Amino acid sequence: QLIHHEGGTILGSSRGGMDKNAIMDAIIEKGYNQVYIIGGDGTHRGAGLVYDEVRRRGLEVSVAGIPKTIDNDIALIDKSFGFETAVEEATRAIKAAHVEAVTCPNGISIVKLMGRSSGFIAMHATLASRDVNACLIPEVPFTLEHLLNWIHRRVRAVQHTLLVVAEGAGQELVSTTGEKDASGNVKFGDIGTFLERSIHKFFKERGVEVSVKLIDPTYQIRTVPANSADSVLCSQLAMSAVHGVMAGYSGFTTATINTRLVWLPFADICGHTRTVDPKGRIWQRLLASTNQPRLAP
Repeated sequence: QLIHHEGGTILGSSRGGMDKNAIMDAIIEKGYNQVYIIGGDGTHRGAGLVYDEVRRRGLEVSVAGIPKTIDNDIALIDKSFGFETAVEEATRAIKAAHVEAVTCPNGISIVKLMGRSSGFIAMHATLASRDVNACLIPEVPFTLEHLLNWIHRRVRAVQHTLLVVAEGAGQELVSTTGEKDASGNVKFGDIGTFLERSIHKFFKERGVEVSVKLIDPTYQIRTVPANSADSVLCSQLAMSAVHGVMAGYSGFTTATINTRLVWLPFADICGHTRTVDPKGRIWQRLLASTNQPRLAP
């Protein structure tokens, strides 16, 4: 099957939870001696548990991982496959939002993108677009007062504003229930809807008519086929994982570090989230592109 031309995953996807004993029973019953596990930090934690159980039982089974998360938040590595495609698709959504903003009197567009703890998609899509006026990410705090006052000044000056916000940004402003998903992550409030309502309320109180549009392309971004860059990276990672297993290694994931393919123990990447450095060069380039001010005291 030409599955590499399709979006999504033929393997299926789930949110958290695993039965280690059921997995081990299936490995033994099927006679597998190589297991390849594809996913992000949570998936690799699960892979580590499978690897530990394989060792405990003394089985001759190699367990290898391949980093796959569009958030690009796996520690140490250059990037995971899926990220380039996500940025490309997010940029399309930003372009549409920009058109909506500039073609309406006092148009304000908000694009909400994935990124629970890391704002890499929002940051890179903003840089790729060059139309964004402010990018909000979890790593850089902002206050609602500063944000609304800045939008007000901008709308008065140029009659439009385009915001990009990562889903994990500004969570201290949004009411949550404290519930957790199957992976043990706290369920976030909807920052996109919160900003949309807050902006409407702010301008209504001042008697200013605005056109606010919220665009959330989250699942559209996640389901598109891989672009050329991700297809090449995926092939490299797949080959590297197989080479590692055939060389006798187990309990590792394969990735690029400083553009070189490496094998890393599961323990080295699990439990460590990679985040945007607000003092780093890429974020500073973004600030130069958007010309956004500091949005916190």
